[in-house]
Amino acid sequence: MTPTSVTRDTLNSLIGTCRDGQKFFTAASESVESPVLRAELRQYAMQREDYVRELKDSVLASGEDVDDSGSLGGAVQRGWLSVRQALSTNDRHAVLAECERSEDAAVAAYRAARASAFEPDVAAMIETHYQAILRVHDRVKSLRDAVAD
Repeated sequence: MTPTSVTRDTLNSLIGTCRDGQKFFTAASESVESPVLRAELRQYAMQREDYVRELKDSVLASGEDVDDSGSLGGAVQRGWLSVRQALSTNDRHAVLAECERSEDAAVAAYRAARASAFEPDVAAMIETHYQAILRVHDRVKSLRDAVAD
């Protein structure tokens, strides 16, 4: 594989990861009763939508094609049934636990991407996304743990 195709494949994979997160946070926001939590989860969904746009722009700027065929990724797809069940119960703890699981996948995907060689501007964007995703992960985990208390 050429460096360009590695970059394209990695960025397209991150696009799928961010789309998955957007879907999770949107679904989660629709399944909680708290207006404050609903707004926070929607904000995370919008953040991921912004990341998808930034990643797509980077792929296109490299002269490559964006893979728009992506849907839920493998691990996420396998867990989607339990997610839908948790979301349908409106159980705040279960919803936040599933959001955290989704964030675990996003953290892992970005951590792996950080190990790849990118142009400095793309590497900086990935690092910015990664740090923000870590903060969201920790926030969701803290919200989940607070509900359990």
